Amino acid sequence: MRVLVLGGTGQTGALVARGLRERGVQVRTASRSPRDGDHAVFDWERPETHDAALRDVDAVYLVAPAVSGDPAQVMVPFIDRALASGVRNFVLLSSSAIEEGATGLGAVHATLRTRAPGWTVLRPSWFMQNFFDSRHHLAQGLARGGRMVTATGQGRVGFIDVADIAAVAVEALLSPLNAAPVLTGPEALSYDEVAALLSGALGRRVEHQAVSVQESRAAMVAAGIPDAYAALLAGMEDAIARGAEDRTTDAVLRITGRRPRAFRDVASRLAKMS
Repeated sequence: MRVLVLGGTGQTGALVARGLRERGVQVRTASRSPRDGDHAVFDWERPETHDAALRDVDAVYLVAPAVSGDPAQVMVPFIDRALASGVRNFVLLSSSAIEEGATGLGAVHATLRTRAPGWTVLRPSWFMQNFFDSRHHLAQGLARGGRMVTATGQGRVGFIDVADIAAVAVEALLSPLNAAPVLTGPEALSYDEVAALLSGALGRRVEHQAVSVQESRAAMVAAGIPDAYAALLAGMEDAIARGAEDRTTDAVLRITGRRPRAFRDVASRLAKMS
């Protein structure tokens, strides 16, 4: 068995690749940059790179192109190409905020459910690692002034460790779930509560500044996020404020056999590494 892991150097992709190799599975990673080993140079916008990536592949881990207005435009043709090449199992990294059939990843979700022999759509909540990843605007705000600015108000989120997402992905790549599980950590937390936990983990004061949707969007744009994507993210924050992500599920435990990691434990570990 060989699995193609798109975004194989990313937050989840690298962990998925490692987890598969630990299970004795052949893995081909793919990204825009060349790497040693079984690695394919892959660009969503260059279909000529797709066939080499798909050669002799049985399953694919799908990660959307970064900051794409409508990822379905490039992902659905790739899925059709993969099916034609013999791929029979797909695992898509989507989001708890995106329903099947919605524009973008929701359309990719629908495509997999209706066309793929084996499929799983992972719908994780917000990543715990976002508060530590220097590429993320929240982590950048914390690094600059110990403050994160959001329009989430007192809304709660079942933040999840990316390692738990990857563990579920590995199981689904080995045996398709034919389902779209919502993945969360063990508790739902407000951003104020996250700030308190981060203060303890980092040993310095961390604050959450609750602002309007418009102010959050402007802050993201000032941090370098394209306006259209900032508008999307700010809208998701507004949904959080209205309770859309205030939930936890047993999916990680049910699929992997182990409990998801708590925010306090992950923050403590990442703080020591930062």
